[in-house]
Amino acid sequence: MTESGESGTRSPSLVTFGETMIRFSPSEGTRIETATELEFRSAGAESNVAIAAANLGTSTAWLSKLPDSPLGRKVVRDVRQNGVEPNVAWSDDGRQGAYYLEHGPEPRGIDVIYDRTDAAVTTATVDDLDIDAVRNADVFFTSGITPALSSTLAETTQSLLQTARDAGVTTAFDCNYRSKLWSPSAAREAYESLFESVDLLFVPERDAIDVLEIDGDAAAIATHLRETYGCSTVVVTRGERGALAVDASGTVEQATFDAETVDPIGTGDAFVGGFLAKRSEDGSTAESLRYGAATAALKRTMTGDHAVVTRSEVDALIDRDSGGISR
Repeated sequence: MTESGESGTRSPSLVTFGETMIRFSPSEGTRIETATELEFRSAGAESNVAIAAANLGTSTAWLSKLPDSPLGRKVVRDVRQNGVEPNVAWSDDGRQGAYYLEHGPEPRGIDVIYDRTDAAVTTATVDDLDIDAVRNADVFFTSGITPALSSTLAETTQSLLQTARDAGVTTAFDCNYRSKLWSPSAAREAYESLFESVDLLFVPERDAIDVLEIDGDAAAIATHLRETYGCSTVVVTRGERGALAVDASGTVEQATFDAETVDPIGTGDAFVGGFLAKRSEDGSTAESLRYGAATAALKRTMTGDHAVVTRSEVDALIDRDSGGISR
């Protein structure tokens, strides 16, 4: 059984697919092993992207599989409250994935402990999901986290991307490598099997170098991936050095916007969500990069994985600081 929005509403423009977990975190500076209280939120790359885009006015849906439990229902409630249509297959088997996040000042930094083994989503097949939502979308998005979770999800990810491609839907994919989930060689093999079904590819520069083993600067990386796999646009993110994209018209660079960092988790997802929101309005690559960078900067100022931003905030930031766009 799946849960979705009300019948008769228009099909979401952006559809994403992946796992959303429960995030537990002690207050900043407190160790998990000594904590007496934990903050309780939901978080997942694909739902984070959908939430960022939804807050910018894009009609969005998130597909997944969850346990029919209070924790699974909390995830759905959180996603829906952030303006995204949850389209969920409920399961009596499997559990709700979680992760524990410890914020520490330098030199400790951030530590993440995953607790997601046997999560219900790891058994999600195409038959579990609302394929019509994928076929009727303008953009379908997933990330490299999803195929890392199980062999079943690797097959489902491949099938969904190809289904979207066959229906004329723009496919978007963020490599989003996680070393705690798989090795660079396993990730590289999986990514390369998916890239030919991807129109819009996001890849962190470090992943391109360390996982995909591509030499050169960001422009060379983007050009190589675009020419090798036939992607229409490749976006290389470079952390504090901003982002670079290569499309049919050339190369575009976008610097970061200055922001005080309260919580960096979810910044990359906010960038992708902002980019896709603008792209769904037929924004140019340069305009979409600007929106992605501004959304990411605003996300850094708030606790939690979600970019709870408004269109006017993003526009105001862009108007105040062009962010150093160049082509």
